[in-house]
Formats: sequence, structure tokens, C-alpha cells
Amino acid sequence: MNDKKKEPLFHIVKRDALPWYQSVGIRAIAIVLALIVCAVVTMILTGTNPIQVFQSIIAGAFGSARKTWITFQNIAILLLISLALTPAFKMKFWNIGGEGQTLMGCLASASCMILLRDVLPNWALILVMLLTSMLAGAIWGGIPALFKAKWNTNETLFTLMMNYVATQLVAYFCIFWESPKGSGKIGIINQRSQIGWLPKVADQQYLLNIIVVGVLVLLMFLYLYYTKHGYEISVVGESQRTARYVGIKVEWVIIRTMLISGALCGLAGFLLTAGSDHTLTTTLVDGRGFTAVMVSWLAKFNPFVMIFTSFLLVFLDRGAGEVSSKFGLNQSFADIITGVILFFIIGCEFFINYKISFCKRNGKEEKLRV
Repeated sequence: MNDKKKEPLFHIVKRDALPWYQSVGIRAIAIVLALIVCAVVTMILTGTNPIQVFQSIIAGAFGSARKTWITFQNIAILLLISLALTPAFKMKFWNIGGEGQTLMGCLASASCMILLRDVLPNWALILVMLLTSMLAGAIWGGIPALFKAKWNTNETLFTLMMNYVATQLVAYFCIFWESPKGSGKIGIINQRSQIGWLPKVADQQYLLNIIVVGVLVLLMFLYLYYTKHGYEISVVGESQRTARYVGIKVEWVIIRTMLISGALCGLAGFLLTAGSDHTLTTTLVDGRGFTAVMVSWLAKFNPFVMIFTSFLLVFLDRGAGEVSSKFGLNQSFADIITGVILFFIIGCEFFINYKISFCKRNGKEEKLRV
């Protein structure tokens, strides 16, 4: 009997950190391959010229001045929610509740706009809306953090379930404040008076939101990489036992970080309600709380890299919708195109983090690494 063990064909080995230009090169190759596959899929399934499809994707995001502003507004809100989730993720607290925390910020802003519009001057109302929105988001993020710190509950399930509670609260108040009665919707709040609406900057409705988020990108980068709080978050994320050994109060770091995370989600809700949509619905956040998880992870928690990942996802989403409407295709085809591109982009992370070592036998065994 031959007891000699069979050597596997290949081994998967974790890489050391790649130089930045190699990482960029791998991602560029992934995008090119994704576009080629999309072109082939398009020709096979529809017979449509793939170049026209790609032109439509670009037109869907930047086909007019209004479309361009809406695209950058969507990027800003997605980026802000991603920034909010990042400190918790870096601490390895799996906050899946960005959707609910942002919705609570929307609810707080809408409540102030409806209940205090005849009580406070506009500048004071906007300030109260800002504070209450951030407070509502902080409370919604702080509840699961408190339970995690005190009783070690599962934060993933806890934050996920809080999303549904927030959605039902918003649904209740949408019926309670419905206008007109029987519509089941609030409609545009203070449409005539515009009380509680953020002012336009350079005659652009969305520019203020974009500026605010741009400043927060810089502040979050400084917070994570150049402050004591950022250091504590990193240590807790690496090992809670090590953090306790060096004197870090882990429970307080968890609670503090989630309060900040929730408050920033609440700020996103404020910008949505006061700065762009001026209404309240259960779908106002539109799944950005979950998409932000992907943005944060793809960027490896780097706030500046999140700008590009947010841009990519919003660009694909708006472009895919244009493809569906222009060529008379259903939304499923647009989702296929988006899914193929995301598959390659996410899949290339494997080759950035790992290498494959092939085994070859030529008398003596030697390893070929790729």
C-alpha cells in the first residue's frame, strides 16, 4: 500500500501588505474584466449594443445638470452613513442598524418641522432639528451598545432588529400626520413656508449637504488615525483583552463609539429631511444603511477611499435605472449588470489579500506562486 500523502494542487496563503500601486492595478483589471463580461451578457440576452448600454449608464448619473447634482447628493448621504458605521466596524462592533438610526434622525427632524414650525424662528428650528436628530440617532445606537457592554448581547441581531422598530415608528407617524387625510403620506412638509428647510448655497439645493459631508470625511480621518479615541477603537478591535490590560475601559469605548456612530446617522437623517427630501417615509433612507456596510468594508475603513466606493455604487445604481427605462428592460437586467460589476470588484479583494501557491512535481517538489 502506498501511504504517501497526496500533495494538494495548490495552497492559499495570506499575503503581506501589497504596495498601493499593485492593489490599484488589481482593482483596475477587475473593473475591465467586469465591463467585458457585462458586454457579453448584454449581447447574448438582449442583442443590444453594449457600448450604448454603457453610455446610458453614464447618462443616468451625469446626463444633465440636475442628474449630476442628484448623483452627488446621493453619494454624500451614502458616504455620511458609511462614515458613521466605520468607527463601530473598526472596533469590530457589527452595527447593521444604520438604516434605523438614520430613520430616527429623519423622524426627529420631521417632528420638529411639524410641531415647532409656529413656535420657533427658522434658524432656531433648524438648530433644534439638528440636535434632536443627532440625539435620536445616538439613542438608537446607544441602546444595543449598552446591552453589548453590560450583558454581551449579539450586536448584529440587536441592531438589525432595531431597524424594524424604527421603520414601524416612522410608519405610525406617517399615518398620524398624514396629509391629506386618508393618503397615508405626509407629503412635502412646510412646502409653502419652507420652515425647517436648509438654505440653498450658490442657488443649489444639495450643495450644503455635499460640503458638510466633505468636511466630515476629513474630521473622521483625523479622529480615527490621530486621536486617542481612534487609538482606543483600534486596540479594542484588535483584542479586548489587550485593551483591558493597557487600561482601556472597553465597555465605555463601545458605548461612546456607538453614540458617535448613531449621532452621525441621525445627522444623515437631518440632511435628508431638512436638506433634500423635506418629507418623511419609511423608504426615505432607501437601503443606504445596508449599502454603507459594503462601502466601509471595501474602503477598509479609510474615509477618503470611501469617497470612491460610494461614488461607484451610486453611479452603478443610477446608471442601471437609466438602462432599464431607455431600452425597455425590466429592473432585473439592470440588477444583473450591477451585480456582475460588484462581483468582480468584491472578488478582486481576495487576490489583494491572498496568493495561490501551486505545487508542481519535477523529481523534486517545487512551488510556483501566483
